[in-house]
Formats: sequence, C-alpha cells, structure tokens
Amino acid sequence: MTYGLIRPLLFSLDAERAHTLTFRTADFLHDMGFLRVFMPHVEPLPVRVMGIDFPNPVGLAAGLDKNGDHLDTLADFGFGFIEIGTVTPRPQPGNPKPRMFRLPEAEGIINRMGFNNDGVDALVENVKRAQYKGVLGINIGKNADTPIEKATDDYLIGLEKVYEYASYVTVNISSPNTKNLRQLQQADELNQLLAALKHKQAALADKHGRYVPLALKIAPDLDAHQVQEIADRLIANEIDAVIATNTTLSRVGVGHLKNGSEAGGLSGSPVRAKSTHVIRELAEALDGALPVIGIGGIFEGEHALEKIQAGAELVQVYSGLIYRGPQIVSDCVETLASR
Repeated sequence: MTYGLIRPLLFSLDAERAHTLTFRTADFLHDMGFLRVFMPHVEPLPVRVMGIDFPNPVGLAAGLDKNGDHLDTLADFGFGFIEIGTVTPRPQPGNPKPRMFRLPEAEGIINRMGFNNDGVDALVENVKRAQYKGVLGINIGKNADTPIEKATDDYLIGLEKVYEYASYVTVNISSPNTKNLRQLQQADELNQLLAALKHKQAALADKHGRYVPLALKIAPDLDAHQVQEIADRLIANEIDAVIATNTTLSRVGVGHLKNGSEAGGLSGSPVRAKSTHVIRELAEALDGALPVIGIGGIFEGEHALEKIQAGAELVQVYSGLIYRGPQIVSDCVETLASR
C-alpha cells in the first residue's frame, strides 16, 4: 500500500490524531519486522559534515518525534540522520489544542505546538533504550515559563543532559510559539547565549572525552542585516553549524485559505523560497566558515538540490514527509546523487 492511498484517510483526521495514529501503526509494523518492506530503498550517499560521517545528506527535522519515542521506527525510513526534540528541561504540555492545521491547497502546515514534550530526562531515557545507532541530533529549547532573561540557564541544562547521547545538539531560538524566544536572535543576546554554550561544550568535551558539535536553528523572517549579524556571531563563537530555517510568521499567499490565518509558524511549500533565500544569504555571509543545514519546503528531490545549490551541505524534511510520505527520502538522495 502506497502512502498516496492512505493519505486521504489521515488527512480526514485532526492533524495531531493523524500523527498519533501514524506512529502507532508504524511502530507496530516495525516491531513485527514488516515496516522496511513498505519503505523505498535509499542508496548510500555518504558525506562528512561537522566532523560527522552521514550515510546520506537527507535528515528528519526536529518536531516529528519530540521525545525520541520512535527512533527505531524512523530508522527504517532511510534518513541519513534523525533530529529529535525540541525538548525542554522540564515537561510541559504546550499550547491548548487545536494547535496544528493543514493547508492542503498550499501544501502547508501551521503549528503553534509550544514545545510540548515530556522533558529532557524522559527523552534521554528513550534514547538510551533505542537500538538506533545512526547520526542523532537533539534539539533543545527553553521552558515557556522561564523568563527570557534566564533562557541561557535552560539551554545549558539541556546541553549538559543530552550531550552524552547526541551526535550533535541543535539550539532552537527560532520557534515563534514560545513568547519572546526569537529575541535571542538579536546580536547582543545571541552573543551571550553562544558564548555560554561554547564554554559548556568545552567542559563537557573534556568530561566525556568526545566533542559534540553545536548547531543553531534560525528563523526565515530575517533581513540581510540580521543574517549578517547572526553569521558574524556564529563565526566569532566558533559554532559548528547553522540550520536554516524554522517556520515563518508570514501568511503571504495563504491568508485567504481555510486555517490560513491561524496563529503559529507556517511550514511547507509556502516557506520554500523564503528559506532558500536565507540559506543563500547565510552561506555568502559565512563564506565556508561553518556548514549550513537547509530546511523549508522540500517536497521532492529538486527542492533538496535547490537548497544544496544555495549553499547547504545537508537538508532536512518535515512537512514534505507529511504530504509526500517516505518516498521523499529516496527521491532527494537520488537527485543529489545524480547532480
């Protein structure tokens, strides 16, 4: 059974209910040993980024598996790497439901989840139980009730707790669904946060005897001056990578659609061009000082290639997986292999 046949059923359900049903079914098939039978074959396309060897450059973005509950199931999809989270120091329920809305006409998704997760300790236990041994990114954030002035404390807690179990750690300061979070992208606040994280990273590297790279995830709603400022701070603080981009607050082209004016971050096809533009500006500003990981509106192989040509070295998918299914992974890898 192809994903195209079951998608109408899933799309007839509330988005969060469909998410739960999909994972319950996929977990069952994985446990029975059948899931791989339904997955398209993904050819190896190894690449080395951040000092890490990736079996292919197509990864899963954070947000789909917030708590690391489904790592072994997701491993069957053929991703070159999997990023889980966003996780916060303490458990939190996130924003009231409904908080996720599909825009099928535009192939978009609006969410205002609000970092709903079981807390970093629960995520770590899930990772320890999992058999998955591939490249694992862990995305960390701050609790909603932590004052923005104390945000650094939450990120340091998250980094310390996940460090031992991550291939790399992503610092998420770009979700639009936690009050004032994007304020941390401003030059002075960003510099303070990155300096503190690098100091902690060095201490943890000594403690654990291994260096775990740090990536910063930024928003698409940035002008050229802001992109340059962020690039300068990334270089100055020797951050290992940058992920571009998170969801957008823009409603251009979708505001007239059903659910198009819902509050939250918009992902999917509507953010594709904006994301690629930021990737290109960021890559130019960085001039090879650190790698860019591209995400935003990747629905087919040519979209992944677009991000690579703009300056990304790896790509991640999320909304494209929801709309196109597991085939998107092999499509992207095949296109990148033939470029």
